Amino acid sequence: MQEISATVPDWSRERVRKFYDPSRQLLRQLRGYQRSRTHKGWLRPLRTGWYVFWYRVWSIVTGAEIDLNAPIGGGLLLPHPNGIVIHPEAVIGPNCLIFQQVTLGTGGRIPGCPKLGGHVDVGAGAKILGGVTVGDHAKIGANAVVLDHVPEGATAVGVPARLVLARPVGSEQTKTWSAV
Repeated sequence: MQEISATVPDWSRERVRKFYDPSRQLLRQLRGYQRSRTHKGWLRPLRTGWYVFWYRVWSIVTGAEIDLNAPIGGGLLLPHPNGIVIHPEAVIGPNCLIFQQVTLGTGGRIPGCPKLGGHVDVGAGAKILGGVTVGDHAKIGANAVVLDHVPEGATAVGVPARLVLARPVGSEQTKTWSAV
Protein backbone atom coordinates (compact mmCIF):
# COMPACT_ATOMS: atom_id res chain seq x y z
CA MET A 1 0.00 0.00 0.00
CA GLN A 2 1.39 3.40 -1.00
CA GLU A 3 1.87 5.99 1.75
CA ILE A 4 0.16 9.31 0.98
CA SER A 5 2.51 12.26 1.27
CA ALA A 6 1.84 15.09 3.71
CA THR A 7 4.03 17.50 1.75
CA VAL A 8 3.87 16.69 -1.98
CA PRO A 9 0.40 17.23 -3.52
CA ASP A 10 -1.01 14.40 -5.62
CA TRP A 11 -2.82 16.42 -8.29
CA SER A 12 -4.32 13.28 -9.84
CA ARG A 13 -6.75 13.14 -6.89
CA GLU A 14 -8.37 16.36 -8.19
CA ARG A 15 -8.47 15.39 -11.88
CA VAL A 16 -11.99 15.60 -13.33
CA ARG A 17 -12.93 12.14 -14.62
CA LYS A 18 -16.25 12.99 -16.31
CA PHE A 19 -18.37 16.11 -16.78
CA TYR A 20 -20.66 15.40 -13.84
CA ASP A 21 -18.02 15.15 -11.15
CA PRO A 22 -19.23 17.96 -8.86
CA SER A 23 -16.52 18.07 -6.21
CA ARG A 24 -13.67 17.93 -8.71
CA GLN A 25 -15.39 20.45 -10.99
CA LEU A 26 -15.74 22.81 -8.00
CA LEU A 27 -12.03 22.47 -7.22
CA ARG A 28 -11.13 22.91 -10.91
CA GLN A 29 -12.98 26.25 -11.04
CA LEU A 30 -11.47 27.36 -7.72
CA ARG A 31 -7.93 26.56 -8.93
CA GLY A 32 -8.63 28.21 -12.30
CA TYR A 33 -9.84 31.38 -10.59
CA GLN A 34 -6.75 31.51 -8.37
CA ARG A 35 -4.49 31.06 -11.42
CA SER A 36 -6.35 33.67 -13.47
CA ARG A 37 -5.90 36.29 -10.73
CA THR A 38 -2.13 36.14 -11.29
CA HIS A 39 -2.35 36.69 -15.07
CA LYS A 40 -2.04 40.11 -16.64
CA GLY A 41 -3.64 41.43 -19.79
CA TRP A 42 -6.98 42.35 -21.22
CA LEU A 43 -8.33 38.76 -21.06
CA ARG A 44 -7.93 38.55 -17.29
CA PRO A 45 -11.42 39.91 -16.41
CA LEU A 46 -13.06 37.62 -18.96
CA ARG A 47 -11.15 34.55 -17.78
CA THR A 48 -11.77 35.39 -14.11
CA GLY A 49 -15.50 35.91 -14.74
CA TRP A 50 -15.71 32.55 -16.52
CA TYR A 51 -14.22 30.73 -13.52
CA VAL A 52 -16.43 32.64 -11.05
CA PHE A 53 -19.57 31.73 -13.03
CA TRP A 54 -18.76 28.01 -13.12
CA TYR A 55 -17.54 28.05 -9.52
CA ARG A 56 -20.95 29.39 -8.47
CA VAL A 57 -22.75 26.77 -10.55
CA TRP A 58 -20.77 23.92 -8.94
CA SER A 59 -21.12 25.51 -5.48
CA ILE A 60 -24.90 25.35 -5.88
CA VAL A 61 -24.77 21.78 -7.18
CA THR A 62 -22.52 20.61 -4.33
CA GLY A 63 -23.97 22.79 -1.57
CA ALA A 64 -20.42 23.63 -0.48
CA GLU A 65 -19.34 27.02 0.81
CA ILE A 66 -15.64 27.46 0.07
CA ASP A 67 -14.16 30.91 -0.52
CA LEU A 68 -12.52 31.46 -3.91
CA ASN A 69 -9.30 32.64 -2.22
CA ALA A 70 -9.12 29.89 0.41
CA PRO A 71 -5.56 28.54 0.85
CA ILE A 72 -6.10 24.90 -0.07
CA GLY A 73 -3.22 22.52 -0.73
CA GLY A 74 -3.26 20.30 -3.79
CA GLY A 75 -4.75 16.83 -3.85
CA LEU A 76 -7.86 17.67 -1.81
CA LEU A 77 -10.59 15.02 -1.98
CA LEU A 78 -14.24 15.88 -1.33
CA PRO A 79 -16.08 12.58 -2.00
CA HIS A 80 -19.45 13.99 -0.89
CA PRO A 81 -19.11 17.80 -0.85
CA ASN A 82 -22.65 18.50 0.38
CA GLY A 83 -22.71 21.08 3.18
CA ILE A 84 -18.97 21.63 3.52
CA VAL A 85 -18.18 25.07 4.98
CA ILE A 86 -14.60 26.35 4.96
CA HIS A 87 -13.72 29.74 6.45
CA PRO A 88 -11.77 31.96 4.01
CA GLU A 89 -8.76 32.04 6.37
CA ALA A 90 -8.70 28.32 7.21
CA VAL A 91 -5.61 26.57 5.81
CA ILE A 92 -5.79 23.08 4.33
CA GLY A 93 -2.61 21.14 3.63
CA PRO A 94 -1.95 18.84 0.67
CA ASN A 95 -3.72 15.52 0.10
CA CYS A 96 -6.48 16.01 2.69
CA LEU A 97 -9.80 14.15 2.65
CA ILE A 98 -12.94 15.98 3.79
CA PHE A 99 -16.36 14.33 3.91
CA GLN A 100 -19.85 15.91 3.88
CA GLN A 101 -21.20 18.44 6.41
CA VAL A 102 -17.72 19.41 7.70
CA THR A 103 -17.15 22.91 9.06
CA LEU A 104 -13.76 24.58 9.39
CA GLY A 105 -14.42 27.87 11.13
CA THR A 106 -13.99 30.26 14.03
CA GLY A 107 -15.57 30.19 17.46
CA GLY A 108 -13.52 27.71 19.45
CA ARG A 109 -11.45 28.18 22.59
CA ILE A 110 -8.42 29.34 20.61
CA PRO A 111 -8.93 32.52 18.56
CA GLY A 112 -8.33 32.28 14.82
CA CYS A 113 -9.04 29.74 12.08
CA PRO A 114 -8.10 26.06 11.80
CA LYS A 115 -4.95 24.87 10.08
CA LEU A 116 -4.91 21.32 8.74
CA GLY A 117 -1.58 19.67 8.03
CA GLY A 118 -0.93 17.33 5.13
CA HIS A 119 -2.95 14.14 4.59
CA VAL A 120 -5.58 14.85 7.25
CA ASP A 121 -8.78 12.81 7.03
CA VAL A 122 -11.89 14.57 8.37
CA GLY A 123 -15.00 12.45 8.91
CA ALA A 124 -18.57 13.38 8.04
CA GLY A 125 -20.14 16.10 10.16
CA ALA A 126 -16.95 17.04 12.00
CA LYS A 127 -16.48 20.61 13.20
CA ILE A 128 -12.98 22.04 13.60
CA LEU A 129 -13.34 25.39 15.32
CA GLY A 130 -10.93 28.14 16.32
CA GLY A 131 -7.22 28.51 15.74
CA VAL A 132 -6.40 24.85 16.24
CA THR A 133 -3.67 23.03 14.36
CA VAL A 134 -4.25 19.48 13.15
CA GLY A 135 -0.96 17.69 12.51
CA ASP A 136 0.05 15.70 9.44
CA HIS A 137 -1.56 12.25 8.96
CA ALA A 138 -4.15 12.95 11.70
CA LYS A 139 -7.72 11.66 11.58
CA ILE A 140 -10.83 13.44 12.83
CA GLY A 141 -13.78 11.15 13.53
CA ALA A 142 -17.29 11.64 12.23
CA ASN A 143 -19.28 14.30 14.13
CA ALA A 144 -16.27 15.23 16.29
CA VAL A 145 -16.02 18.80 17.55
CA VAL A 146 -12.33 19.73 17.64
CA LEU A 147 -11.53 22.66 19.94
CA ASP A 148 -7.89 21.84 20.80
CA HIS A 149 -4.73 21.04 18.84
CA VAL A 150 -4.40 17.53 17.40
CA PRO A 151 -0.82 16.20 17.14
CA GLU A 152 0.66 14.50 14.11
CA GLY A 153 -0.67 10.98 13.52
CA ALA A 154 -3.36 11.24 16.23
CA THR A 155 -7.04 10.41 16.00
CA ALA A 156 -9.62 12.74 17.57
CA VAL A 157 -13.21 11.64 18.27
CA GLY A 158 -16.18 12.79 20.29
CA VAL A 159 -17.84 16.00 21.46
CA PRO A 160 -15.68 17.77 22.46
CA ALA A 161 -13.00 15.79 20.67
CA ARG A 162 -10.54 13.78 22.69
CA LEU A 163 -7.45 12.02 21.42
CA VAL A 164 -7.45 8.25 21.18
CA LEU A 165 -4.94 5.81 19.75
CA ALA A 166 -2.25 7.44 17.70
CA ARG A 167 0.49 5.99 15.58
CA PRO A 168 3.56 8.16 15.12
CA VAL A 169 4.33 8.44 11.40
CA GLY A 170 6.90 5.86 10.30
CA SER A 171 6.40 3.72 13.40
CA GLU A 172 4.57 0.45 13.98
CA GLN A 173 4.07 1.21 17.67
CA THR A 174 0.87 2.66 19.00
CA LYS A 175 0.45 4.74 22.10
CA THR A 176 -2.36 6.56 23.84
CA TRP A 177 -2.26 10.34 23.92
CA SER A 178 -3.65 12.03 26.98
CA ALA A 179 -6.61 14.32 26.39
CA VAL A 180 -5.75 17.97 25.95
